[in-house]
Amino acid sequence: MHPIRIAAQLHPQHGAWPDLRAAVLRAEALGYDIAYTWDHFFPLYGDPDGPSLECWTTLGAWAEATSRIEIGALVTCNSYRNPELLADMARTVDHVSRGRLILGLGSGWFRRDYDAYGYPFGTRGSRLEALGEALPRIDARLGRLNPPPLRRIPVLIAGTGVRRTTRLVARHADAWHAAFPERPEDLEGPVAALRGWCAEIGRDPAEIEWGVGVEPGDIHRFLVRDAATYLEMGFTQFTLGFNGPDWSVDAGRDFLAWRDERNRSARGAGDATVSR
Repeated sequence: MHPIRIAAQLHPQHGAWPDLRAAVLRAEALGYDIAYTWDHFFPLYGDPDGPSLECWTTLGAWAEATSRIEIGALVTCNSYRNPELLADMARTVDHVSRGRLILGLGSGWFRRDYDAYGYPFGTRGSRLEALGEALPRIDARLGRLNPPPLRRIPVLIAGTGVRRTTRLVARHADAWHAAFPERPEDLEGPVAALRGWCAEIGRDPAEIEWGVGVEPGDIHRFLVRDAATYLEMGFTQFTLGFNGPDWSVDAGRDFLAWRDERNRSARGAGDATVSR
């Protein structure tokens, strides 16, 4: 089982860059494992025309500002960049961060981004097909770049579609983000689908780090009622979403303490098993 990891998704909207930079540094100091941004050109909620910062230039700045925390997009929209270009961008941020990038990918969905920036929106099916075609192209380009990445950059794929998305996860992903579900039962179908696709290609689904999102205001209820069920299902990465202008990552302190306690208990159980 993967160790429990906690991520802070810092929504790059409704705030100023100095405060966003301070928030990622605070997340690192508090002990978050990962800092995610997102890949949208306009705010997703609040004032739709409020302040918003671009994803990959933000990641480049985070890479230089931080020293320990892993960074990535939850998630990059495949439609917005040529796959070979995206691979080169990822390789470069991997070098700037000294090997701390997670390459989060999704097929895209926010129509306003597409219309404002001139990208063909297509259909959900065509966007998923494009993601499936891009994944091996990205991998091939990463293998040809000079210098190469500092590590094999882990690929995270987001989505819960049982016919296509989970199939892509089984074939290509090191990590899977299953959105922000209201309850564990909502993911029984996607979990079964992912296990089925893994069985079809002979892959152990435990190789993949499974993750879900949690609202910061829901931490107490989540830990009391749902956390154990998600762990039993196989989920070990949990993402808290924080919005500007203040990105209050201190709200996750109880979650971080729970992570530390559970990981210590798991290590202790493992040590006891080895000693026997």
